[in-house]
Amino acid sequence: MRTSRRIILALMLGAAPVAAPGFAFDGSPVKPDAALPVMNQPAAAQAVTAQALKKAAPAAATATATAVNAPSLTSLQYAAEGGHPVAQWKLGRMYADGDGVVQDDLRAFEYFSRIANQHAEDSPSAPQAAIVANAFVALGRYYLNGIPNSKIKADTDRAREMFSYAASYFGNADAQYDLARLYLKTPDASRDDFRYGARWLGLAAQKGQHQAQAMLGQMLFNGDRLPRQAARGLMWLTLARDNAAPDETWIRESYNRAFAKASDDDRATALQMLEHWVQGKRD
Repeated sequence: MRTSRRIILALMLGAAPVAAPGFAFDGSPVKPDAALPVMNQPAAAQAVTAQALKKAAPAAATATATAVNAPSLTSLQYAAEGGHPVAQWKLGRMYADGDGVVQDDLRAFEYFSRIANQHAEDSPSAPQAAIVANAFVALGRYYLNGIPNSKIKADTDRAREMFSYAASYFGNADAQYDLARLYLKTPDASRDDFRYGARWLGLAAQKGQHQAQAMLGQMLFNGDRLPRQAARGLMWLTLARDNAAPDETWIRESYNRAFAKASDDDRATALQMLEHWVQGKRD
């Protein structure tokens, strides 16, 4: 994270604050929640991703790299065929983004699926664990919208399974955020669904996932289905704003609206929370 003393200075000049580490969205210490829907069996993920591979149609043609990238692409392909997850991940991202190759979501999906199938049971502390978790997240996002002109159709339940595995088994913050959104944005969300979503959102925010921080900040500041805590909401929005990408204007706009509406007391309290957060990160 880029959060530092400069944020505190910014807050004092007209920016806004953040919360103490180790506290949930409601201000209570974070504790494991046995009620959270967790997939504890790695084998479940293999079954899910195995089905995904059966559904995935082979890419129509191999994308061609530019002359400059051809040697490195060949090396990556060789390593990927040898089962190296880092090479598979890099190729998956290249095809997903059209970086040096012709953009091909189906081919990207195939590489991410290989990682998930081959490494679902890897220890969460293994060197490649982050890559494996990110592969599950990438697959989940593909299932949210499907891949046009392919056999990969939008399937919210399957997306939820992918996010749930990465969120619970690997503790991946992006998966926790995506899973929270699924629970919170379901039109007919039940009380339990909302509770699960809020918990996952809080966990992701505390790990520094800035989009989760922004969403949680909005909910708390506005009292959206949560007891209103303006200062704490402003704190999360400040953290989110500081780490947002240039194109994430919704985060900056949300922060600006909240800061403009906040009282002087809310701003002062949020500043104190930010100081606790920074100190906690140092400790």
